[in-house]
Amino acid sequence: MTESAVLEPAETSRKSRTSPRVTAETMAAKQREISVSEFFAKNRHLLGFDNPRKALLTAVKEAVDNSLDACEEAGILPDIFVEIRLVAAAQSAPPRKKPEEPETAAARRGAGADERFRVIIQDNGPGIVRRQIEGVFGKLLYGSKFHRLKMSRGQQGIGISAAGMYGLITTGKPVLIISKTSRSKPAHEVVLKMDTSKNRADVVSETEHPEDDAMFPSGTGTRVEIELVGKYFTGARSVDEYIELTAIANPHARFVYKTPPTGQFPDGRTQTYERGVEELPAQPEEIKPHPHGIELGTLIGMLERTEQGTLSSFFTEEFCRVGPAVAKAICDNVGLSTRYNPKKVNHGEAEKLYKALSEAKVMAPPTNCLSPIGVKTMLKGLEKGLKPDFIAVASRPPAVYRGRPFVIEAGIAFGGNLQSAEEPAQVYRFANRVPLLYQQSACSSFKAVAETNWRNYALQQPRGALPVGPLVIMIHMASVWVPFTSESKEAIADYDEIREEMELALKECGRKLKTYLNKRQRMRAAGERRSVFLRYIGEIAKSLNEITGTDTRQIYDALMKTAQQKTLEIDQVLDEEGKVVDPADRLEADEGVFVRPLDESDLEAAALAKESELAAARAAAPARDDGDETTAPRRSRRPSAALSPASDRPAPAAAPESAAPSLFGDDAPPVKKKVLVKKKVKKRKP
Repeated sequence: MTESAVLEPAETSRKSRTSPRVTAETMAAKQREISVSEFFAKNRHLLGFDNPRKALLTAVKEAVDNSLDACEEAGILPDIFVEIRLVAAAQSAPPRKKPEEPETAAARRGAGADERFRVIIQDNGPGIVRRQIEGVFGKLLYGSKFHRLKMSRGQQGIGISAAGMYGLITTGKPVLIISKTSRSKPAHEVVLKMDTSKNRADVVSETEHPEDDAMFPSGTGTRVEIELVGKYFTGARSVDEYIELTAIANPHARFVYKTPPTGQFPDGRTQTYERGVEELPAQPEEIKPHPHGIELGTLIGMLERTEQGTLSSFFTEEFCRVGPAVAKAICDNVGLSTRYNPKKVNHGEAEKLYKALSEAKVMAPPTNCLSPIGVKTMLKGLEKGLKPDFIAVASRPPAVYRGRPFVIEAGIAFGGNLQSAEEPAQVYRFANRVPLLYQQSACSSFKAVAETNWRNYALQQPRGALPVGPLVIMIHMASVWVPFTSESKEAIADYDEIREEMELALKECGRKLKTYLNKRQRMRAAGERRSVFLRYIGEIAKSLNEITGTDTRQIYDALMKTAQQKTLEIDQVLDEEGKVVDPADRLEADEGVFVRPLDESDLEAAALAKESELAAARAAAPARDDGDETTAPRRSRRPSAALSPASDRPAPAAAPESAAPSLFGDDAPPVKKKVLVKKKVKKRKP
């Protein structure tokens, strides 16, 4: 067979597979605009809807965040109701476990299977006006928080509408919204679903329901119901943990949480998290962009869109911390007049202005745009949620990254009902009061904890890991724009400025914890010394009586007084906030420290233990004999009182007139001790 015969079939096959030539007009006809909702519907993992378990948590989180923001902005103490209801039509509740059947791990953690749930969130906020309901719940990238530099939980205008979109995709059911904006107006019920191809909401029905007014005792509020496919679990990274941590970071809010039925709770259970404080956090104020936090393209866009007529007014009105003197200096560096029209600035002049702005010496941005948790509020939240023995909290001064202000707060809870001393510490991460439960290893907060050398603060820590012990570490970042690693807002990006502030806050808490641990060790040692001393104090008093001739009861009382003075630290009294009533050192005087005061059972046990020790010491001490003015001889060769019965003791001899009245008296002369000196004797040489 020739070579041409071998190659001929392959060439024929390649020619048959060659596609016809396509023109540019044909390709252009296939192109169309992609809706943002259509994009996220296909890439819902970017919004936190990776799997049914995480989707259930994300839907609850987005709705609760919106409720808290609305209540705080309206000046209302939040009352949030959260219910996860198992839809019976999809799958019946798990059967009751028979008494003889062992409880499985799946039954302990929850349902464990993909099921259909109805997520219900209700608040006592100001409500939502009718014309805004479609945009809020049926359109992605719609909201009031994206364009303003002001601290808030929501940022992008995606969350709650994305939850409704996920429910529509997985169950085909629309979202139900009930809003009441005034006592004089009836509740308005709207049922809508999202058109993902056009990123808009289609209203299925809308009616006024005066009978729903009873659901809002305060006169206003919003109720949202979303049906979706999810998986309910308890434990780590669950809705239960999210509600618990949200209550810790927001002690001014009250939460009522109703769970679906599980193997352990066939009818579900209702948990109530009461308020820890009765006042709202300070409401942040909106600020202008900082000149050190913009980029060249942003500056060019601001110059094109500004309504100011001169460069001087542009800089002073569009930026914060820029006054007329700074604006004039910037214009002089570029060679432009302060009265120059900003819309006429070309690209080259804009680059010069951007460089002059970056090099201008201006103050850091104001911090009234932030509302951190606060030291006292963090103490209340950690104490109410965890009930530890010790809490240390630190709040760093405001710092700046990319021209955006932020504040780092850290807290350490130790002892109490926390995990075993052999388990690694738990890290609670928060951003703008919202718990972050996923992507822990990618978060700057977790990296700051792992890279801190906790061995310097009396804790055990394996190399490159978390510290070990009954410890919970909390880190909170408050900022006008938290740099999340993704749209799902699960981890904080690793900026050097942010990491440094986190490490400094953790070290400050670590120093307070070390002081507490060292003090607790001293108190334990003092208690042990007191116990040993009280055990033998009676025998010591009797022996000293025979040696010195001083009254036994007088010796006993003096020794007891000395013992109480030396171990005064273990008898300290704490107030209701865990502070020492009369602080003796800087730890008790620190406003960022909480030490758990003893409860009634602890006080009773301590009092009984102390009383038993004193009773044993009194029983060992002889009674005072006021009529006996004699003293024992200075040196007695008989056995001491501790070793011989009282009937065998000889009558003490009369004391000389020059004898000291008391060994512990203030006027007693010093006792001269005989010192034996061994003299060296020189040997004579033979």
